[in-house]
Amino acid sequence: MTAGIDTPDRRGRTGLDRTGLDLSGNPRVKVREVTLLSSHWYVERATTFDFRHADGTWSTQQRETHDRGNGATMLLYDTERETVLLTRQFRYPVYVNGHPDGMLIETPGGLLDDDDEHPEIAVRREVVEETGHTIGAVRHVFDVYMSPGSVTERVSFYAAEYGPSTQTHEGGGLDEEGEDIEILEVPFRGALEMIRAGEIADAKTIMLLQWAALEGPFAR
Repeated sequence: MTAGIDTPDRRGRTGLDRTGLDLSGNPRVKVREVTLLSSHWYVERATTFDFRHADGTWSTQQRETHDRGNGATMLLYDTERETVLLTRQFRYPVYVNGHPDGMLIETPGGLLDDDDEHPEIAVRREVVEETGHTIGAVRHVFDVYMSPGSVTERVSFYAAEYGPSTQTHEGGGLDEEGEDIEILEVPFRGALEMIRAGEIADAKTIMLLQWAALEGPFAR
């Protein structure tokens, strides 16, 4: 008996070795076998499939995928004061891969609780937990696959206004999840300069700031 296949893993999941076997949207791809490599908090799989090339020939290929679920993130902005609200927290993966101290500046956000949770619900919750702001109307900007070569995650991007009236909680993250999040209010033009200087190096944050400058609330 294997956790994640025959018996529930730590998140109550079974049948993780069957994901992808029923895919039929692309006639050039025939999934043959899915092997569960690891099922801890996230899921690692090796999938073998046949692929028909543009010249009509077929080849058998194998890819490993990292499934951490889907996520959502939000740019909080104040057009009157021309500021944005960002967070800073320790991220070990970037620290071990060359970031000077691992303290990454980001837009607030996080993972969906499960596959059925709507991204807007998830991001509203994360914004309250991380920044303490309960925002009103939100704008869906776009959905992005952040690292499609190996990671299945799709991130939904949102934007919303914030201000003194939207602050309802303390923020800073959840103690039970070991979060220690600093809240940063930054002039919007200063945030763009931080990208150029390498002080903001998080992809989702850069994408939302550039969107805000090109066609969002700070577009000219």
